[in-house]
Amino acid sequence: MRIVFMGSPDFAIPSLEKLHQSEHEIVSVVSNVDKRRGRGSQTHPTKVKKRALELDLPVIEVEELDDPEFYEQLELLDADLFVVVAFRILPPNILSLPKKGSINLHASLLPKYRGAAPIHWAVMNGEEQTGCTVFFLDEEVDTGNIIKQKKTEIGDNETTGDVYKRLKEQGSEALLQSVQEIAADEYETIPQDDSEATPAPKLFTDDCEIDFHEPAESVHNKIRGLSPFPTAWSTLDGLKFNMYRSEVGPDISLKKGQLEVRNGDLLVGCEPGTVVLREVQLEGKRRMSGIDFMNGYHGTGQLK
Repeated sequence: MRIVFMGSPDFAIPSLEKLHQSEHEIVSVVSNVDKRRGRGSQTHPTKVKKRALELDLPVIEVEELDDPEFYEQLELLDADLFVVVAFRILPPNILSLPKKGSINLHASLLPKYRGAAPIHWAVMNGEEQTGCTVFFLDEEVDTGNIIKQKKTEIGDNETTGDVYKRLKEQGSEALLQSVQEIAADEYETIPQDDSEATPAPKLFTDDCEIDFHEPAESVHNKIRGLSPFPTAWSTLDGLKFNMYRSEVGPDISLKKGQLEVRNGDLLVGCEPGTVVLREVQLEGKRRMSGIDFMNGYHGTGQLK
């Protein structure tokens, strides 16, 4: 088949590579325009664009998806299938272009966790299992008929970053299998049950502040669910205090938000219980283990 691949972040790269190695032809890769990052005015390509150029694949950069010129570029490619991985919401006129439709890889077991941050919300909510879904795109976000799903367990102390790395590989395998079945016209689809849908909206800095008046398990799930980005945080002595890795600690009574070292672990009090802070970073300092941080710390030890 003639395929147009659409994506921007590194989550999409294994999928791009597997399709490139297959018998199908990627006639173009669509990605976001280069952006300025860091100091100075230098622009940087998306991870997908960078990898596509390394693979000698043609690239279309797009800023506005409703740009008539973008539509004309896609129309001329005469694609059989659009494959979308971690991109944007395509307008209806774009979705209708390819002969066999448009498919998407989403990092959840749809209809659960529809939205921009499915892995984050699954981990934050303490799910024991998640996965990825390949489905046909329609006009509503993450609602189309399911082609294939793969499941994975979430460990008690795994972070969003841990699950992300696993799902981008497993998802690429599910995607390639789906493409092969579509090419052979040997696939079946299952409609989503909208009554079981849950949201997974984008997360912002204000959403990441930790409330230590919550139970220890909830605090732990939020810390690992926000790691490594956008990162759980609190305030310590007027400075931002980031938390990256944690475990549920012993069920003892500590003042809420109070840091204390016990038996070689850095604990913080919750309501009820405690959380062990395994990896932290105080504003202006490097990221380090909780114990290493406390060895050089001489403040109030009160998070708020």
